[in-house]
Amino acid sequence: MIRHRMLAACALALAFSVTAALAQSDYPSRTVTIVSPVATGGTYSAYARIVGAKLEERLRQPFVIENRQGGGTVVGTNSVAKAAPDGYTLLMAGSPALAISPTVNKTLPYDPAADFAPISLIGHSPQVLLVNAALPIKSVADLVRYAKDHPGKLNYASTGPGTVVHLQAELMKNQLGLDLTHVPYRGAAPALNDIAAGHVSMMFITYSAAQSLIEAGKLRVIGISTKARDETLSDIPPLADTGLPGFDTSIWYMLVAPAKTPQPITARLHAEVAAILNDTTVRKQLISQGVTPGRSPPPEALTKYIRTEIETWGTIARKAGVAGTL
Repeated sequence: MIRHRMLAACALALAFSVTAALAQSDYPSRTVTIVSPVATGGTYSAYARIVGAKLEERLRQPFVIENRQGGGTVVGTNSVAKAAPDGYTLLMAGSPALAISPTVNKTLPYDPAADFAPISLIGHSPQVLLVNAALPIKSVADLVRYAKDHPGKLNYASTGPGTVVHLQAELMKNQLGLDLTHVPYRGAAPALNDIAAGHVSMMFITYSAAQSLIEAGKLRVIGISTKARDETLSDIPPLADTGLPGFDTSIWYMLVAPAKTPQPITARLHAEVAAILNDTTVRKQLISQGVTPGRSPPPEALTKYIRTEIETWGTIARKAGVAGTL
C-alpha cells in the first residue's frame, strides 16, 4: 500500500512538472500585462510602452500597459508582488520603489529583494547638478568656496523628502561638509522656476526637465551624477571627476516579475529584452524619454544588485534623517 502511494505521488509530481514545462515552453500563450506603478503619461509608462511594443512584436502576443497608481509607487508595485508567478503580470519598476522605499517608508507591504524575480535592467536616468546662473558657481570647487564664504546662504530644492534628488543633494552636502538648507517642493517645475528666479540656489534633476531653462541661460549645469560620462550628455563632466570622488548615483529602471516565476520564462524575457535594447530605434526612443539603456546583468545577478542598492540608499537616507518618515 505504501509503495503504491509513493508511486502515485511520483506520477502526480511528474505530471505536474510536465504540465509546467509545457506551459513554459509555450510562453506566452495569452495577453501579458506590464504594470506601471504611476499615472498615465509618466516615465514608467513610457518605458513600459516602448519595451512592451517590441515584446509584442517579437513574441506575437499582446503586451498591455496598465497604470496602477497610488502610495507613490507602492500600490502598483505591491500588486505585482502578490500576482500569480506565471509570467503574465510584469512590473516596470524603478530604484525609488525597489531601493529607496525600504528605508524611507515606515512600512512596506513587499520585500524588494525577495518578492520579485528580476528580468532585465532597462537603463539609468542620470541627474545633473544645476545652480542659478547668476551665482558665481561654475564647478564643485566654486560651490565649496562660495558656501564657506557665505555660510547659511545656500539652499537646494527637491521634489520632496526621501526622493532621489533629495538624497543626492544630501550625499553631496555630507561629502563636501557644506551648510545647505533643504527646500522641498511638490514637483520639479515650481522648484526649477524658483531656482531660475534666484529664490533657491541649486537642485539635482534630469537634464531634460530643465533643458529649456538651461538653454535660456537661467540655469547652469555643474556636473552629472554618474561616475562615467553619459553618452547622451557627453559634454557634461561627472561630479566624481570635479571634486566629488566616487559620487555615482542615478535613477534606474528594471523589468521584474513576481518571485517564483519559472526561470525559463524570466530567462527568455531577459534574452528578448536584451535584443530589444540593442535596437537603434528603441535606444533613441528611450533616450528621448530620459533613460540611457545599457547592457543588463543576468537575472540572477540583479537580485544582488537590488540588495546592494538598498544598502547604499539606506545609508544616505539614514544620514539625511528621513529613514522611516514616509
